[in-house]
Amino acid sequence: MSRATPKMREFAARLIAHETRGNKSFETRAAAAFLAGEKLRPQLSTLVGIAGYRALLSRALALAGPEVPWLRAVHVKTDGSFDGLDELGAQVGPEKTVEGSVVVLAQLLGLLVAFIGENLTLGLAREVWPELPLNSLDSAEGENDEKQKSRG
Repeated sequence: MSRATPKMREFAARLIAHETRGNKSFETRAAAAFLAGEKLRPQLSTLVGIAGYRALLSRALALAGPEVPWLRAVHVKTDGSFDGLDELGAQVGPEKTVEGSVVVLAQLLGLLVAFIGENLTLGLAREVWPELPLNSLDSAEGENDEKQKSRG
C-alpha cells in the first residue's frame, strides 16, 4: 500500500524545492534532491536507531519502486545511504531523478506519519528545516503562513 498521498507528495516536493532552491543547474538540483531525505537521517537515527532508519528508508524505496521502476535497482547501504543512485541518476536524467526523490521522500514521510503521527513527523521536519513554515503537511497552509509573515 502506497503512503505517498497527493498531500504527502506536495509536502515532499516543497521540502525538496526548498532544499534545492540555491542550485542553478538542473543536474545539481537533481543530485541535491535526494539530500533532503538525507537531512532527516540524524533525527530519525536518534529516534529509531540506524537500523530503524535503514528499515524505514528501504521500505520507502520498495514502496516507490512500482511508481518509479528505475529505483528498484537502488539499495540502502548499512550506513543508511543509497547504493547505485549516482549511476542510475546519470542514466535516467535529472528530471526523473528529482521525480524519484519526491516519491521516495513522500513514502518515507508517509511511513513516519503512520508510525509516529503527523505532529511528531512535522516536529522532526521543523528541526531539519527551521526556516520553513511547517504548521501542517498541507503545503497551502504553510504558504499562507509565509505570506502572512511577509505582510506583518
